[in-house]
Amino acid sequence: MLKWLNLSALVIVLDQLSKWLMSSLLDLHETVPVMPFFNFTLAHNTGAAFSFLSSAGGWQRWFFVVLALLVSTALIVWLKRLDKAAKLEAASLALILGGAIGNVIDRLYHGYVIDFIDIFYGSYHWPAFNIADSAICIGAVLLIVDSFSNKTEQ
Repeated sequence: MLKWLNLSALVIVLDQLSKWLMSSLLDLHETVPVMPFFNFTLAHNTGAAFSFLSSAGGWQRWFFVVLALLVSTALIVWLKRLDKAAKLEAASLALILGGAIGNVIDRLYHGYVIDFIDIFYGSYHWPAFNIADSAICIGAVLLIVDSFSNKTEQ
């Protein structure tokens, strides 16, 4: 099932290319309207989801790097042990893994995660995110969906 690492690699490449492109085109906090509910806005997140621990003083960078590397290792082991029929579960894990590694690359290289997708309604803005975050969320949802599927006992 390690062939699913190709999906992880695709997520990493798309994530890093999109972050490079947005960082090349936009200044920090610059906003470019795309649709009535969607902007590109360059942001740097030193914390985790929703900027959790972003003002913690710097230790959180290495905490999140180590945590993501431990989770990534566990995901690879999980993926390796999957039955060949567990395609949705494998795709889910591969998406989560690719997203986690995409954000770890940012933390190691920049010291923060580059976010640029800004979804909003009226004056309410969802916290900015990126392709890696999207892959993690989609993978998590698919993993939950897969957990509810009827699997035959062996």
